[in-house]
Amino acid sequence: MKPPVNADTTVARQTKGSGRLLALDILRGITIAGMILVNNPGSWGHIYAPLAHAEWHGLTPTDLVFPFFMFIMGVSTYFSLRKYDFRFSWSSFAKILRRSIVIFLIGLAIAWFGLFLRGMFSEATFMEAVFTFDHIRVLGVMPRLAICYGAGAFIALLVKRVAIPWVIAGILVVYSILLLAGNGFEFADNNIVSIVDHKVLGPDHMYTDTVDGVRLKFDPEGLLSTLPSIAHMLIGFMCGYLLTKTRDNQLRINSLFILGTILTFAGFLLDFGMPINKKIWSPSFVLTTCGLASSFLGLLIWIIDIRGHRRWCRFFEVFGINPLFMYCLGAVLSIIIGSVKIPCATAASGFVTPKSWAYADVLMPLCGDNATLASLIFAILFVVMNWCIGLILYKKQIYIKI
Repeated sequence: MKPPVNADTTVARQTKGSGRLLALDILRGITIAGMILVNNPGSWGHIYAPLAHAEWHGLTPTDLVFPFFMFIMGVSTYFSLRKYDFRFSWSSFAKILRRSIVIFLIGLAIAWFGLFLRGMFSEATFMEAVFTFDHIRVLGVMPRLAICYGAGAFIALLVKRVAIPWVIAGILVVYSILLLAGNGFEFADNNIVSIVDHKVLGPDHMYTDTVDGVRLKFDPEGLLSTLPSIAHMLIGFMCGYLLTKTRDNQLRINSLFILGTILTFAGFLLDFGMPINKKIWSPSFVLTTCGLASSFLGLLIWIIDIRGHRRWCRFFEVFGINPLFMYCLGAVLSIIIGSVKIPCATAASGFVTPKSWAYADVLMPLCGDNATLASLIFAILFVVMNWCIGLILYKKQIYIKI
């Protein structure tokens, strides 16, 4: 029986004689596993250095995982829209809109669940824990994915493919002007990115960030910075087109490496005038991370689909075939183990969360009180726990569409 195809993983694993690429699922899986890893250290006060985001300007390995997933979402969108022949129709409109709304609402539901569970295990009443909508964070990873998928897919259906590079360039130019004219590269209240979020969303619905000891309401997935994220997704979409131009994997990786080199060089060159910055999703960040993602995809195609080295990647394939579900699973489990309180005789309050118990009472002694090492091991074990659940779905060929 032919297994169902996940709408977010339209390009499935390659089989002999087909032009389908396992490398796409693996890159998707690496990014999801990476996002779960970096979002779940044992202690936020003791993060293993490579797993920390750049505080403001700059780029760390951790800053690559989300843009890499955004890139691969664009690639997948190209394949999923081929069935419509890239022409607008009311059925395609309804499907894209419905999926965008579902992804957005799931993001809101996860944000609400976190507030609810923390309220339930604090001094809040049940009703206070339930009705937290006056200070829920509206935007985040899932809402950004929803907006970028919806906007990018509509652009792909309404604009001819040859004109999409001009749309990408136009978006990045306009955003660059807004940043330069609106103090966009400073972590401050008068940053135009922050101003838009304050005016539209309100500070109670924004993320609170800290840079150099300064604490402000500044959302790294804000409204205005979603604009270049759409361009980011469209670059991935165009890479999807490159992959369909030929079934020869060697030509595919040549195209990906050439494009990746050009974009990466352009991004680092632009960094001199407009710094690479994930929190504002600067144009230099878009170009650099898309370039690196394109090159990395080319490398994976060479390793997996040309050289045939596939055994190592089964771990990531489990994450890659159900990417959005696995990300949501990680987020929900993280909230549960970080919020639920269980009795503990050694705790000052008499209660402790499973996360703090595992980190402080189990891993810290095993690591010789090396807090950073214990934090890293906790994050790795948490990824493995999610993988074990995903493995059950993988073996049963269960593909959860989101």
